[in-house]
Amino acid sequence: MSIRLVLLNLWLRAFAKPMVRRFHGPAQMRRGTERLASWIVREPTEICRLQIRLAGRDALSLRAGQCAAGRVILYLHGGGYVTGSPWMYRGLTGRLAKLSGLEVIVPDYRLAPEAPVGAALEDATAAFDALVETGYDPSAIVLAGDSAGGGLALALLSALCQRGTPPAGVIALSPWTDLTCSGESLRLNASKDAMLPVERLGDTCEMVLRGHDPTDPRFSPLFAEFPDPPPVLIQHSMAEILCDDSLRMAERLRDFGTDVTVQSWPDTPHVWHFFDGRIPEAREALEDAAAAARKMLNLPQR
Repeated sequence: MSIRLVLLNLWLRAFAKPMVRRFHGPAQMRRGTERLASWIVREPTEICRLQIRLAGRDALSLRAGQCAAGRVILYLHGGGYVTGSPWMYRGLTGRLAKLSGLEVIVPDYRLAPEAPVGAALEDATAAFDALVETGYDPSAIVLAGDSAGGGLALALLSALCQRGTPPAGVIALSPWTDLTCSGESLRLNASKDAMLPVERLGDTCEMVLRGHDPTDPRFSPLFAEFPDPPPVLIQHSMAEILCDDSLRMAERLRDFGTDVTVQSWPDTPHVWHFFDGRIPEAREALEDAAAAARKMLNLPQR
């Protein structure tokens, strides 16, 4: 563990985690997370950012120099389905674009609780289909996402596999895959997790589900089916409360014959990739993710 990571964990425990505990309601959650992100995000240099329209909604396209033609990463941002935006994720996704040599597109999917239940998956599916309609083969698209966005990418994977149009692969960073909140790590890592307060998880689930079944695969891909799946990379922290969401998700995918790679980091916070430019562990994980994306797309490593 680097000295920078030690200091980051101390800062998160002292300032960020107590702030998250005080958030009440979606509006305050969004203002607070955007404020936290503004303190943290470090954008890589030489990134071309373009606001585009995809499936009738705003999206952010990120490139760094010449990109591999006809191939793309569709990145679904995190934020518990309640917060987050493509702009907030410009640092992480910009670095992923730079390291992978691929265009990264981040759709601005609708958020709970204002959006209809299941709107996030509808928008993610529409974004994928829009890319196919513009000429991308499904096997030339890598799905990626973090936290709720990682769960959303896996939920989309299930839907695409069941209709016979799977992507090239999926990269899930600290994914939230079980809205029944049954993982043992919620209890075992409650004090270890430097950023996420476990007591706020129930409020978020209520805003997302609004009385719907938490085992619905649209929200909890842990209970989804994955016929003929492509490769999946899962990166997670052993210290985060969602640790079991990753480990059990990997086992579920293996039940369907998925080629799953799990990278378990010992002391990093939830979605430590967001701290690229702050801690070396973030860059190392993103380098592995970028290499995995190129491998899924049958591209030579850089």
